[in-house]
Amino acid sequence: MKKGINKSILFYVVSALFLIVSAIGLTTGNENSMAIVWLCLGSSFLCLGSTHKKKENNADDK
Repeated sequence: MKKGINKSILFYVVSALFLIVSAIGLTTGNENSMAIVWLCLGSSFLCLGSTHKKKENNADDK
């Protein structure tokens, strides 16, 4: 395995941060539309993290 930070972990961390900000935005009641944008971004980064993780696992198997 390569040295350095695993990129999929970074995607997961960013996803968690976006989802936390989204939850805070939805519970406070201010700017619900912006909270939905943060929720979509969090979900997108979660998908990117899982896709990148699968790609890394397939590259390690070869």
